[in-house]
Amino acid sequence: MSLVMPELDRGVLGRRAEIVAALRRIVPGEGVIDSATEMKPYESDGLTAYRALPMVVVLPETVEQVSQVLRYCYDQKIKVVPRGAGTSLSGGSLPLEDAVLLGMAKFNRVLEIDYANRVAVVQPGVTNLGVTKAVEHEGFYYAPDPSSQIACSIGGNVAENSGGVHCLKYGLTMNNVLGVEMVLITGEVLRIGGKHLDADGYDLLSVIIGSEGLLGVVTEVTVRILKKPETARAVLLGFPTSEAAGDCVAKIIGAGIIPGGMEMMDKPAIAAAEAFVQAGYPLDVEALLIVELDGPEAECNHLLERVSDIAKSCGATTLRVSNSEEERIKFWAGRKAAFPAVGRISPDYYCMDGTIPRGKLPLVLARMRELSEHYKLRVANVFHAGDGNLHPLILYDANETDELERAEKFGADILKLCVEVGGVLTGEHGVGVEKRDLMPTMFNETDLAQQQRLKCAFDAEGLLNPGKVFPKLHRCAELGRMHIHAGKVPFPDLPRF
Repeated sequence: MSLVMPELDRGVLGRRAEIVAALRRIVPGEGVIDSATEMKPYESDGLTAYRALPMVVVLPETVEQVSQVLRYCYDQKIKVVPRGAGTSLSGGSLPLEDAVLLGMAKFNRVLEIDYANRVAVVQPGVTNLGVTKAVEHEGFYYAPDPSSQIACSIGGNVAENSGGVHCLKYGLTMNNVLGVEMVLITGEVLRIGGKHLDADGYDLLSVIIGSEGLLGVVTEVTVRILKKPETARAVLLGFPTSEAAGDCVAKIIGAGIIPGGMEMMDKPAIAAAEAFVQAGYPLDVEALLIVELDGPEAECNHLLERVSDIAKSCGATTLRVSNSEEERIKFWAGRKAAFPAVGRISPDYYCMDGTIPRGKLPLVLARMRELSEHYKLRVANVFHAGDGNLHPLILYDANETDELERAEKFGADILKLCVEVGGVLTGEHGVGVEKRDLMPTMFNETDLAQQQRLKCAFDAEGLLNPGKVFPKLHRCAELGRMHIHAGKVPFPDLPRF
């Protein structure tokens, strides 16, 4: 499979030894990796269909080192690809052969926990679940919980605006981050937001969250922590068709009920998860909903009754309510393990990430079945049903001549369908390289140019994570001069691809 990326800078490659030596002066010891064998673990992220070795890997430990590395790369016109834990499913941290890969894994400390203000200050390499582990003894937790939360880092969550099973009620990363410290490509260190609820001036924090490493490198994050709900109970709902389950989702939300989480799995995903985790899922249904209600006990019990009544009216054939915390966790264990579980029933799978209006769920599921038949590839559906964020897993075998190509086309058609019904190309995985060339499906040239103007304000040389998000790069001079720092910088021709 080929992927068009920015043209290699042969001049930079010719200076590789000099660049490695300079970086070792900035980050001594084991902080610079330049052998092909040792760089192999960095050749891809979670989108393993695309691979490339970086020119060199740098693993800084301090903000000063990050600043010096970026300033050196800026002065020497060297591209930089930031990387967190590498769990991205959109190729957001795919290396470039003529770029420095800046790994932030050593920034892994919890710096401060302020229970009075209900915030924690952490470095970007702290895992998502690590934040909750740090505060749970006081009855607090961090709400966003991607399925990869045991491994994915907070810095990566900020880059992709990650969500999770509880984002329906408690929001995505952007709703749970109050401030960041970020280093620009020029080496300048910015602080945006903080412990306070709102910041003066423009809302730059919302620009930075979800910017996919194109604007700067995050070195510190202030996150909101929440008090654990008094009660949380989940109910398993099985349906004879995916359409019936989708209809139930729409009716629950339409009734004004906002569950803590509402997830859906279809028959292939149910079977794989049950075989993997033994969560007690029914195997005689076509679709399964997991609906969690949390809050005061009386409220939970009342809402569970309402949800149960709605499910019965939609033809639910299975209805099982968790009667203990252990059982609730077990219900979720299957959903959380769905991605690795599906890996047991197929040599490879391609995980999509489109978002649609909830009311279009039955239509989209029916259309996906038609596409599955057209491309002769199976699909297992696992997604955040409550907010319409679909995660179809297209099953294929990369050893078969054309299956990967068919899987890519199948995935592109799913994303186009999402836009067609009023949705968007991505919910939480980001654009990266995976959806880059589909951006014109959703945005016209003027829209994309406006977005690139914003990038130019932060990175006028186009050195940060090039080749991601935008299907075509324009010279910043063509887009207008916008800077967020005082220095004047030239506007060279950037590669078009």
